Amino acid sequence: MSAASRPLGVSVMPLETRREAILHIATTADRLGYEAFFLPETWAHDTTVMLAEVARRTQRIRFGSGILGVWGRSAATLAMAASTLDAMSSGRFILGLGASTQQLAEGLHDVPWDAPVKQIRKVATQVRALLKGERIPLAGSTGARPLRLNLPPAPNLPICLAGLADETVRLAGELADGWLPFLYPRDHLATGVALMKEGASRTSDPDRLPLIYPTVPTVVAGNPADARQGAAWFLAFYLTTMGPLYARTLGRGGFEKEVKAIVAANPTRDSAVVPPEAETLLEQLTIFGTPEQCRARLEPWYEAGAALPVLFLRPNLTPQEIDFTLGAFR
Repeated sequence: MSAASRPLGVSVMPLETRREAILHIATTADRLGYEAFFLPETWAHDTTVMLAEVARRTQRIRFGSGILGVWGRSAATLAMAASTLDAMSSGRFILGLGASTQQLAEGLHDVPWDAPVKQIRKVATQVRALLKGERIPLAGSTGARPLRLNLPPAPNLPICLAGLADETVRLAGELADGWLPFLYPRDHLATGVALMKEGASRTSDPDRLPLIYPTVPTVVAGNPADARQGAAWFLAFYLTTMGPLYARTLGRGGFEKEVKAIVAANPTRDSAVVPPEAETLLEQLTIFGTPEQCRARLEPWYEAGAALPVLFLRPNLTPQEIDFTLGAFR
């Protein structure tokens, strides 16, 4: 089966805050037959409100949060939003949860970044119980009567967990329906599967594994050099301006030399350089090139175990560039 006929998702980089551009991506993906649209939440729009508009403007495509942090909302608020979005879209919603970043938790939500794996476990467990129609398993209150949602249960609503650290990936294997890795090397997805199997072994159904939905920075252009430059911008931005998480994770994964080369080559915020000695990271983390080259670079993601690769688009694309990019794969 060719990549063009396999399930494929699309998402958008958080710096894209133009409401009409986000909706254009979602509606175009729906029209072209994409399987899913994911929208992250950082420091701009309320993602649940935006996804309600996506639900109204689309007909077939599944859509989800990619991701909502576990610090900015209570588990009950997350469950209410998920249940509402699922009901208004006739069962098309996917709830993506994750720890987000320390900077967002503390610098925006004013919540201490404390034991993120424990927080993800608590929130995911509580959300799952509420969606099943059960009373919330309280973890912080003393003496309160646990409540349930006054809504029809949605026990089949998928919950996906983002995560790069080993214990978070194990947690996805234990609790989630899907795993949403970002900047996780393509050839290391097998390592992620092994970690999820360890997590699944903690459950009563050790053979059930989450589906893998890797989010992959993607740049399509008529000129291969322009596409490579766009992909280089992605890596330079995330490795030099988004805190130590991605650089640390990739370094632990055997790419310390390449990470250091990229950091050294980008001394300013506006630079976007991936030197030749770090080329392997472009191949392992991104999809770039002409439409034909991008289709060829997508195929190995399926071969590596991805059930639904999620194309991660640059901000500030024109409507024509959005159509060109999405049309390259469909």
